[in-house]
Amino acid sequence: MFFGLAISGVASWLVVSNSSLSNAILTNGVFVILLVVELVLVFILSGRIFKMSYSSALVAYVAYAALNGVTLSAVLVDANDTSLATAFAVTALLFAAMAAYGSLTKNDLSSAGSFLFMGLLGLVLASVVNIVLQNDVFSYILSYITVAVFIGLTAYDAQKLKQLAAIENSPNVGLYGALTLYLDFINIFLSLFNIFGSRRRN
Repeated sequence: MFFGLAISGVASWLVVSNSSLSNAILTNGVFVILLVVELVLVFILSGRIFKMSYSSALVAYVAYAALNGVTLSAVLVDANDTSLATAFAVTALLFAAMAAYGSLTKNDLSSAGSFLFMGLLGLVLASVVNIVLQNDVFSYILSYITVAVFIGLTAYDAQKLKQLAAIENSPNVGLYGALTLYLDFINIFLSLFNIFGSRRRN
């Protein structure tokens, strides 16, 4: 997971630090194409990772992390360094705490996982609606809800991955776990960045 985050960070920094590159990627429809390719990759990885060879799954994971870093540059290109650092630090602390809880707790989080997935579907629908509405207050509220949902999913996923590793004899378990926790981390980070960024603008 940290390897994936590092790749995303480097890819995003390369785009943000080069104005000509960022202009070329974030305009003329290139960004939309990259976003579509990224979504296709994550759906393939999520659904077929255990049917792929380890090398193919690893290449797809690295490609996804790099593409995600490039698309994240659209959000981070005008980022305030303080907001960015604060969002990352808080994300790391929350993620570590919930991942540890999910790995160590003896409580079964399955029922909570079902509730959280329902919340995630609601968030997706609400986000689609807000694409049309373009309401800043609604977006701000959604960011708080997203943080809460993905904090819960981090604990649930950590427990599920621990159980999966005990029964699944496949080298791809590690990549599946990396992808799952990577997505949790990124969603928490982006939501917190939106919250701290909104506070800065206000």
